[in-house]
Amino acid sequence: MAASSPNEESTLSRAEFPLPRVPVILGPMAGGAGTPALAAAVSNAGGLGFLAAGYKNAAKLGEQIDQLRQLTSADFGVNLFVPEIDEPDPAGVRAYRERISTTAHELGAEPGDPLWTDDDWEAKVALLLADPVPVVSFTFGCPPADVVSSLHDVGSAVVGTVTGVAEAEQAQAAGVDALCVQGSEAGGHQASFNDAEERTTPLVDLLTAVRRRSSLPLIGAGGVMNAEHVRAVLDAGAVAAQLGTAFLRAAESGANPGHKDALVDPRYSETAVTRAFSGRRARGLVNSFMREHDAQAPANYPHVHYLTAPLRAAAGKAGDIDRLNLWAGTRHELAEARPAGEIVAAVADRLATQSDRGQ
Repeated sequence: MAASSPNEESTLSRAEFPLPRVPVILGPMAGGAGTPALAAAVSNAGGLGFLAAGYKNAAKLGEQIDQLRQLTSADFGVNLFVPEIDEPDPAGVRAYRERISTTAHELGAEPGDPLWTDDDWEAKVALLLADPVPVVSFTFGCPPADVVSSLHDVGSAVVGTVTGVAEAEQAQAAGVDALCVQGSEAGGHQASFNDAEERTTPLVDLLTAVRRRSSLPLIGAGGVMNAEHVRAVLDAGAVAAQLGTAFLRAAESGANPGHKDALVDPRYSETAVTRAFSGRRARGLVNSFMREHDAQAPANYPHVHYLTAPLRAAAGKAGDIDRLNLWAGTRHELAEARPAGEIVAAVADRLATQSDRGQ
């Protein structure tokens, strides 16, 4: 599909992205850190909360949407993984399984079965069409234009997560209403449509480049921890900033306690991008598992994710943070252990003070 330029008249229908009162959007954090309570707290404080649909089936997602609606009447969003093409590397996965077996046995676990799934894609899309939510965002690929159009038909605004200008043009051509621009500083998985190369462009530079090519509302994500960082994102042309790591230590976060502590532990001061835990590039705190296995991890997602799942579960239960995936963005040491609503309020108050001072 050809990309449309920012000045080209589009025949695609679009919806209005609901700008939050406070320009703070909760980064959707799959795997347990993101909870309905966390999303509700952010929305109730004037931001825009998000539920991550990743790694749960449609029934579980429906339950969490219901829980979230019981906690807030404000706008919120749901984030979906776009299914990736299955490109198995059986030999590489078998070798990696053998490599991590010793670590698994030390944790009292066995490596899992390396699987490909579409993350219950069709059922989740069907759920969101039958029971619409205000915003639906996508990561790991461009949402199909027919899915975007169907979501528009039921009143949902659609956000595409992009890591480069070409991806931004592709998502705009598919009809999305806003772009979440993810810079290299972001914690967790890189949202790239193609994971062959690591994304290394800093957020402000990427926002500037995308702004030149798109007139859509932009959301800046990556290393945003406080009001000063939000202001830099707004100054670079975004309408809001997306914060994930900043909320990991929040009272409502479902992150493992050891993970929360490691964010501010000087022993874990470095982050790096690795395939070691999932087979897809993701930024996290450097620990023993990453150091030991990163170089040998095959580029097979979600196969490696399911292969390491029992190890990660056992490590989390045992409080063994050296073998746990400690997803975190840069500046993670600024994460605060306080209610999510207070984190949003602190950003709002600081931005208001800056505005009053003409900054």
